[in-house]
Amino acid sequence: MKSFASYLRVIAITSIVFIAAEYLIDSGEKPAFIEYPMVSVFILLFAIILIGIEIMVGSMNSLADAIMTEDQKKALEVKRAKARKNAWYLKLEKRLTKAQPIEAEGEIILDHNYDGIRELDNSLPPWWVYGFYISIVFAVIYLAKYHIFDGNTQAEEYEQAMAKAKIEIEEYKRTAKDLIDANTVELLTEASDLNAGKSIFQTNCVACHMADGGGGIGPNLTDEYWILGGGIKNVFRTISEGGRDGKGMVAWKQSLKPSEVAQVASYVLSLEGTTPANPKAPEGEIWTPEEE
Repeated sequence: MKSFASYLRVIAITSIVFIAAEYLIDSGEKPAFIEYPMVSVFILLFAIILIGIEIMVGSMNSLADAIMTEDQKKALEVKRAKARKNAWYLKLEKRLTKAQPIEAEGEIILDHNYDGIRELDNSLPPWWVYGFYISIVFAVIYLAKYHIFDGNTQAEEYEQAMAKAKIEIEEYKRTAKDLIDANTVELLTEASDLNAGKSIFQTNCVACHMADGGGGIGPNLTDEYWILGGGIKNVFRTISEGGRDGKGMVAWKQSLKPSEVAQVASYVLSLEGTTPANPKAPEGEIWTPEEE
């Protein structure tokens, strides 16, 4: 039994340390013990030390029991029994329940007798009485707030919560780059975005459009002519969904994130007006921003 209690102590303390580490260490979406392996090493060493302490304490207790006389053992057992009887949790339980000990039940037994079943005249448990009083106070406050001082109804609170949630969703959409689509995408002008778009273009697009965008298998990207429409929204849609059926560009939405499509689309638009080495003849129609 003592060994079982020791195991429980080790597990409980190690779990508390583990939870504290997860709470205190900012490891992003991954657990701290995965993101930072040293956390796992620390918790493992801590558990080993706890086990060592429990083993040492158990050995010392066993040694003490071995060298004690019978009278000393009996005195120690009486002392331990008294300590268990006066444990704080037992005192707390007695205070919350006011339950009478079995020895005193004869003083509170009632005269009722139903088929040998007799009833005790116990007091109501204080925890129940306090809960009842708290519910009365809550009911009075609730009545005053919602029926006297015209507090918000559940329907009004719902509408307020939904309005707040809508604002939070819009803010999240504004900052979450990969939630954009052809209807919400905006032209990127930051150098970091254009450089990222250029890298994607050089990796995936030069085979058909050439490194300078002059065109090869695919159309020239430096002139003002567009087959499926220019502008950030049309170019984003074309890259994401693909070109004309049967002979156009493949859809890149399975390979590129929306934020990456926006970056490469913005870079493609930045090529307009540049002078490629061997420009391909114009294809499509002249596109103006008013048509987007």
